[in-house]
Amino acid sequence: MTSLLDREPAVLVLEDGARFAGYAYGARGTTLGEVVFSTGMTGYQETLTDPSYAGQIVLQTAPHIGNTGVNTEDPESRRIWVSGYIVRDPSRVVSSWRAEETLDDALERDGVVGISGIDTRAVTRHIRSAGSMRGGVFSGEAAGLTAEEQLRIVAEAPEMTGLNLSAEVSVAVAEVTPAEGERIGNVAVIDLGIKQATVENLARRGFEVHVLPQSATIDEVLAVSPVAVFYSNGPGDPAASDAHVELLQSVLREGVPFFGICFGNQLLGRALGLGTYKLPFGHRGINQPVRDKLTGRVEITAHNHGFAVDAPIEGVFESPAGFGRVEVSHVGLNDDVVEGLRALDIPAFSVQYHPEAAGGPHDANYLFDRFVDMVQDTISNRSARSLTEENNA
Repeated sequence: MTSLLDREPAVLVLEDGARFAGYAYGARGTTLGEVVFSTGMTGYQETLTDPSYAGQIVLQTAPHIGNTGVNTEDPESRRIWVSGYIVRDPSRVVSSWRAEETLDDALERDGVVGISGIDTRAVTRHIRSAGSMRGGVFSGEAAGLTAEEQLRIVAEAPEMTGLNLSAEVSVAVAEVTPAEGERIGNVAVIDLGIKQATVENLARRGFEVHVLPQSATIDEVLAVSPVAVFYSNGPGDPAASDAHVELLQSVLREGVPFFGICFGNQLLGRALGLGTYKLPFGHRGINQPVRDKLTGRVEITAHNHGFAVDAPIEGVFESPAGFGRVEVSHVGLNDDVVEGLRALDIPAFSVQYHPEAAGGPHDANYLFDRFVDMVQDTISNRSARSLTEENNA
């Protein structure tokens, strides 16, 4: 890690012209992306390796980052996905017995340009007021560019709205994880940016997990002989994922049970005929309160989303796409954002947050059990109908 007595300059530039001077952290150079903030006080390694953060420069609101280093056990995927990283006070030492390298070294190894030593509270307040926006971190030789040139580079970066990033984060070929314990059957997972903890949670509950590329067709999905289909979390604008919506509508017409999280929730909303919209600054962190309308229980949950489903919070409504009755199942208590959907006439539900939450909390982990119950009920109902048909034949 760079000595605190010999730090190189760096600057964060936002598209509205705001500038924050600091010091180089991680790799040197230029990085561009949507600047967002995450409120988690722990779990920075899980955040960095969450594919949902692809295309984003992540600011940690917790002031002290890096004290536990990084290791090879905690990553949520095969690499660090954030476009850039912003911290206030990087740890000068690594104090965890599990650490295998420093966070600074890991960022440099994966080519992630970061910045430290800036007033992260000021940046957070600015984004909360003006909304998430494009930005750039400039260090090394790029730190010497004129302010006008740096701002021009930021202004030419792509916006998150309308951006499809699924192909960048998805597996290229199918991957299979065996079921643990009593086997239920195969689950076809469409990888839109899945995390390893999700795969493990599904496998522990008896599913043989077939992680399929995001380009999978309905024929390729059905070839797995799935007892259920799962859409993962992931980055990008759900309005730019028409192919995934069409695939999901085919799954729903086949009557295959469906569960989606995060990006998968937004795509279920679109498949049901609902719209989506961009939130001013999104929900990111591991301390977001959500109410489960079925039980009335308030859960503390892990979020990472900048888009949300547009649906009525109260009451039951008809799916505009013809899939029967639907209701909002979960609601965010900070701003009344839709945090879950439940179809009442077909076996399908979704939530906007992360029930696997490897970095915590685990209040919503029961949703995987709810998924198992739905799948087993569907299998039992089909068996009963088949037996009735045989008896009537």
